[in-house]
Amino acid sequence: MRTVDWDENLRCVRMIDQRILPGEFKIISLYTHQELAGAIQDMVVRGAPAIGATAAYGLALAAFRSNATQRDELLRELSLAAEVLYNARPTAFNLNWALQRVLGIAGETQGTADELRGGVLFEAQRIADEDIAINQRMARVGAAVIDDGDTIIHHCNTGALAAVDWGTALGVIRMAHETGKQLHVLVDETRPRLQGARLTAWELEQYGISYDIISDSSAGHFLSTGQAQKVLFGADRVVANGDVANKIGTYMLSLAAQDNGIPVYCVVPTSTIDLSLGDGSLIPIEERAPDEVLDLEFHGHRVSPPGAHARNPAFDVTPNRLVTAFITENGIIYPPYETNLRKIVLPGGN
Repeated sequence: MRTVDWDENLRCVRMIDQRILPGEFKIISLYTHQELAGAIQDMVVRGAPAIGATAAYGLALAAFRSNATQRDELLRELSLAAEVLYNARPTAFNLNWALQRVLGIAGETQGTADELRGGVLFEAQRIADEDIAINQRMARVGAAVIDDGDTIIHHCNTGALAAVDWGTALGVIRMAHETGKQLHVLVDETRPRLQGARLTAWELEQYGISYDIISDSSAGHFLSTGQAQKVLFGADRVVANGDVANKIGTYMLSLAAQDNGIPVYCVVPTSTIDLSLGDGSLIPIEERAPDEVLDLEFHGHRVSPPGAHARNPAFDVTPNRLVTAFITENGIIYPPYETNLRKIVLPGGN
């Protein structure tokens, strides 16, 4: 089933509540763009492609909940709704990409306010449908880099839960498995919200893929002792020079992989590639509430002392020199990234 989907009968968005997995599988319904922005912020839905599709549906909700009777009035309301949605999690480029795509279509749509509403929903549905097809194509491309017998270290969650369906890096692993390759996955816990231990492990269970959960800090051990042959992860934003913003901990993992000569593959749809930013220093990095770090418990007791402070950046930036290649729906991209990313995203490289 889809991680996020439109319910035409109720004119609402239905999504899997990822906060409570794997303990409970629950579908919730949301009726306004403000509720969707809250769901993105609270990580009910997460993963760059899924966030992008959710944002697009958010504009559809804004359109259908609006009382505007004139096209221009509705366009203004959609622009305001887009600001609310964008501010929910600004690091994820797919969010802004999807909003701009829908707003662009809305601006070109002529006719009545109701015709504009239909056009917005149609484009949101297209984004969701395309995501599944793109991810499956990307998985077929990426499966070629996985060798029979590989052990792969995977960070965060990049499977079907992180997209509308299928996923990015975990989609590549799934495709390699379904084509008959024997493989094993070392699943980083991915602190502090444990998307690896909670979500990736749960998905691998569904697919019947062999895995072990490891602490984030133990990845270097497995890389240095020859117990892993590949590193795979997704991204929330890739900029023009190939720097990657991804879940916190990706930078350290990539450093350890490079030190041990292990290839690092970043699996992203071209919609995650932001050619407007020259390098990773320009990427806005979301810092989340310190409670996500401080609320950790051990044997039923909070680990940190009362009054403790914490910092909680949600992402870090991995320099392009640590990335062996990018796997996209249009092919595998190798350095030099400033040239080759542009060629794969823009026809003719212009």
